Amino acid sequence: MFKIFITRKIPDVGIQLLKDKKYDIVVSRFDRTLTSREIIKYAKGVDALLCLLTDKINSEVMDGIGKQLKIIANYAVGVDNIDLEAAKSRGIMVSNTPGILTEAVVEHTVALLFTAVKRIAEADRFTRAGKFNGWEPMLFLGSGVSGKILGIIGLGRIGGEVAKRMRDGFNVRIIYYDQVRNEEIEKSLNIEYFDLETLLKMADFVSIHVPLLPSTRHLIGEQELKLMKPSAYLINTSRGPVVDEKALVEALKNKTIRGAALDVFEFEPKLSSGLAKLNNVVLTPHIASATEETRGKMSEMAAQNIIDVLSGGKPKNIVV
Repeated sequence: MFKIFITRKIPDVGIQLLKDKKYDIVVSRFDRTLTSREIIKYAKGVDALLCLLTDKINSEVMDGIGKQLKIIANYAVGVDNIDLEAAKSRGIMVSNTPGILTEAVVEHTVALLFTAVKRIAEADRFTRAGKFNGWEPMLFLGSGVSGKILGIIGLGRIGGEVAKRMRDGFNVRIIYYDQVRNEEIEKSLNIEYFDLETLLKMADFVSIHVPLLPSTRHLIGEQELKLMKPSAYLINTSRGPVVDEKALVEALKNKTIRGAALDVFEFEPKLSSGLAKLNNVVLTPHIASATEETRGKMSEMAAQNIIDVLSGGKPKNIVV
């Protein structure tokens, strides 16, 4: 009987798929991120590991689990938490859950943009505190969106859909930067390509949609923030370390840019010093994909990836 360890409780639909196969399944009893030592302890001897993006799966963890480990099914699109080279050298397949997060993350990105530029979170706190004494002509003046320029950094599935929704729904001009230019998508979406420096100078809103790679770590730092308009906003729903958070705090304090909205953080779950005290930033706790529909589909896909491998095949969503 194949053994599977799941590092944290996930929606039941995926767990039920595995149970239907009569696998020996153990789900972590802890409602928190496990340490590497704990993962080794509870996953030792398993054939499959279903892990989360918060779990660090390196060569030590893989060796600790054992040579029988056949697949690491990541409950996420990004796989920067897994040492892919170590997995490949040990003949361990790694899978992810792409595609199904797109709608939820796109919706959250748009929601963050409007929450920031319309100062909704600030106004909510102000009203709850009993400070609202009646309509005022200068109270919480925000920024308009229609007719402005949105700069997309990373034109993958999510970046492309954000571009489409904002262009069609709010009459926003779309420009983008990606390491690989895609002229076909440019034509289909009627958007324009610029280098990163030019995009940052032009855009009223900058939305980040790149994976975390050595080349994208601190892609947005002090110098990049200085290129942006003083009236501009930065939105990040990709990975925290893509933005130099310390530099962002200073840029927000000094009004180098007008505001930001973040769903991910460089030292997650910790926030950089001073970030939480700023009024011109909207903060959400990595919940861009947190819809019942999306998380259920992620659970199902991760489980199916395991079933495919344990049945002698390859997962549809294989990374290595």
